[in-house]
Amino acid sequence: MKKTFIHDPAIYRDETSGRYYLYTTRANGYVSDDLVHWEGLGQVATVLPEAEEWTGGHDIWAPDIVKVGDEYRLYCSNSTWGVQQSCIFLAVSDKAAGPFTPKAPVIKTSDKLPVNGIDANIITDVKTGEMYMLYGSFWGGSHMLKLDRETGLAAEEGVGTCVCRRPAWLSTAVEGPYMIYNKETGYYYLFVSYGSLKTDYNIRVGRSKDIFGPFLDMNGKCLTEEPDAKFDPGYMIMAGYTWNEGKAYMAPGHNSVLMDKDGKSYIVYHIREKRFNRDAGPSEMQIRQIFWNEEGWPVASAFTMEETGGALERKVGDALTMKAVAGVYQRINFTIQFPQGISTAVPMLLREDGYYESCCIQGTWRIEGSRIIIKYGPFEETALFYEGRGFAGVSGISKDGTEFIARRDRVAWRV
Repeated sequence: MKKTFIHDPAIYRDETSGRYYLYTTRANGYVSDDLVHWEGLGQVATVLPEAEEWTGGHDIWAPDIVKVGDEYRLYCSNSTWGVQQSCIFLAVSDKAAGPFTPKAPVIKTSDKLPVNGIDANIITDVKTGEMYMLYGSFWGGSHMLKLDRETGLAAEEGVGTCVCRRPAWLSTAVEGPYMIYNKETGYYYLFVSYGSLKTDYNIRVGRSKDIFGPFLDMNGKCLTEEPDAKFDPGYMIMAGYTWNEGKAYMAPGHNSVLMDKDGKSYIVYHIREKRFNRDAGPSEMQIRQIFWNEEGWPVASAFTMEETGGALERKVGDALTMKAVAGVYQRINFTIQFPQGISTAVPMLLREDGYYESCCIQGTWRIEGSRIIIKYGPFEETALFYEGRGFAGVSGISKDGTEFIARRDRVAWRV
């Protein structure tokens, strides 16, 4: 398939066929056996006439899928740019590849409500079995609305419970909410995109033991709080970046997450080549493996699946040695900025004797259990190491509570 013009990708693994499916804006579907090579399925759904009459829009945005019993349910958004006159409707099929038949509206919104009815994602409470639709962008933020499991439609009046919002001075710009539950950590993770599809689009994460939150970042800040002089709520897992070679990228966002059957996890999102002008350019898709650190936070791989050709293996136990990890890396720090800019790679040296250096910074590093500990001055960072098919990387949490990613360089450079 073409990499470009992939927008709002929702990833899904069909247990019946064992294949991976992808659903995007324009209701385009794709199928894969390995998360690397994709085959187009064409348009898998059409707009519900009632939704089209309500919004005046003729396209489907940001679909998300869930299977209940033998029924595949595709939740589709229908709207026009920059308004609250929106609708999320349900379409159904007996197979993951579709076609999906439009069934009924789930929620319709207008400027009389404090929310915008787009960007649906379905999550089930592991304690109660109740099903909810996470949705919303801008205006009042992201909300959770209870669904009727039998019908797939709304089971309550109103707009639901707010779980994330942004202040007016940041254009109230939060969208694309996506929630997963990790049974290994016992947390629900709420992924959201800050920004407004502009150059500063970036992906943040909060977590909670309760499906309704509060969703907190690594600094204990809730995703419903306003930024202050010290913290902007939301653990940043991906933002614009450039390595020492290749393309520079900006504006990753509207992600989905796959918790695969083999225990591996992946984040999928659209992103654009850097171009700071009014012509935003086409979006393309990236898929990266996610690793979970000892503190229960996700860190993304420094490599895309397309780059590696397959999954990477995290090294632990006897495989995690100073000799295996040592080397010269390119390191990218996803540092929070207003507005969010492009993070540029800097050199990072992990010497086998435990010496650490990154530009003028000098310190030490060591292996502690299954973690890498980097220490310089008053700061300490934790990271993990992974390898695969000639690729090696380090991903961790920087001193300010955001992610950093590093890839071992094939050509040495001055540090």
